[in-house]
Amino acid sequence: MTYTPNEQRYDSMLYNRCGNSGLKLPAISLGLWNNFGGEDVFENQRKMLQKAFDLGITHFDLANNYGPPYGSAEENFGKILKKDFSSYRDELVISTKAGFDMWPGPYGNWGSKKYLIASLDQSLKRMGLDYVDIFYHHRPDPETPLEETMAALDLVVRQGKALYVGISNYDAETTQKAIAILKKQGTPFIIHQAAYSMLNRWVEDGLTDVLAKEGAGCIAFVPLAQGLLTDKYLGGIPSDSRAAKQYIRSLNEKDISTDVIEKVQKLNEVANERGQSLAQMALAWILQEKSVVSTLIGASKVKQIEENVKALEHASFTEVELSKIEEILK
Repeated sequence: MTYTPNEQRYDSMLYNRCGNSGLKLPAISLGLWNNFGGEDVFENQRKMLQKAFDLGITHFDLANNYGPPYGSAEENFGKILKKDFSSYRDELVISTKAGFDMWPGPYGNWGSKKYLIASLDQSLKRMGLDYVDIFYHHRPDPETPLEETMAALDLVVRQGKALYVGISNYDAETTQKAIAILKKQGTPFIIHQAAYSMLNRWVEDGLTDVLAKEGAGCIAFVPLAQGLLTDKYLGGIPSDSRAAKQYIRSLNEKDISTDVIEKVQKLNEVANERGQSLAQMALAWILQEKSVVSTLIGASKVKQIEENVKALEHASFTEVELSKIEEILK
C-alpha cells in the first residue's frame, strides 16, 4: 500500500534548537539500534517508521554496524526511505555513525580518517543517500590523534556528505578538545550523543556544562535504560526482554539488582501519581536537563512509539516531584 503521511504530524511534537545551530530536532527521536536488522520483520520496521513520522518524529538515527548483521539496519532503512519517504527527504534528519567494529583488518574500526571516510561512503550507498544530516564519530580512539579524527569530520562536511557533525561517548575533557579542534578547522560542532537516563547520570559530571558553554546540544540515548525504566522489569525478567537476548550487549541480568528494582518501583509510584507511565516520566525527566535537545528512543512495536510520544503531554515537573525523584535516585 502507498503510504500517505498524517497531515497534522507536526502539531503535537516539540522541536528544540540544537545548541547555537540552525538545526531543530524533535524532542523524541527514533533510533534504529535494535529491531531494524536483517533478522527482524521488515513490515514491522516499516510500520514503526511510518507511525513515528506521523507523530512528528523527523529524526532517525543509525550507525554503520546496526543490525545484526552489520549494515542491515541502514539497508532496511534505505529500502523504506525509497518506498515511503523519498518525497519527504527534506523533512527528515537522518544521522549515522562510525567508530565501532565494522569489517575485518586494521582499517575497519576506531577513528582513522581512512576508516571514517570509507564507512560514511558505505553508509550512504546502503541508504541510497547523497548526504546525511548528521555524521558522528561513535567513540573515542585511544591511538589515533584526535586532530585526525576531527579532520575527517571536517572533510565530510566540506565534501557535502554530511551537513553537521558530532561525537558520541566522549568524556567532558575530550569533548572540549574536539570542539576546539573543529572550531579551528571551521566546521562547527553541534551535538553529542550520550547515554543518559535516571539510572545513568554521568553526563552531569561536566559534559553538559561543556556543551552548554560551547553552544552544543546533547541527544540522550538509552533514556529508558534499555527497558529498565519501563514497567517491563517490575516483576522480574520476561523472556522477550532485552536482558534475555544475549546479542544485546548493553543489558543483562546482572544490571537488574535488587537495589535497582526498588528504585524503579518507587519511580513508578511517582509516575502513577503524575498520571504517566514510568517510561513517559523517564523521557520527560531527561528533557529537563539544560543541554538535552532530544531523547532517542528504541522500539520493537508501533504501540511503544505512540506511548513514548505521549510523554510530551506532561513534560513539566513540580519542585516537589523533582525532589522526590532525586531522593529515590540517591
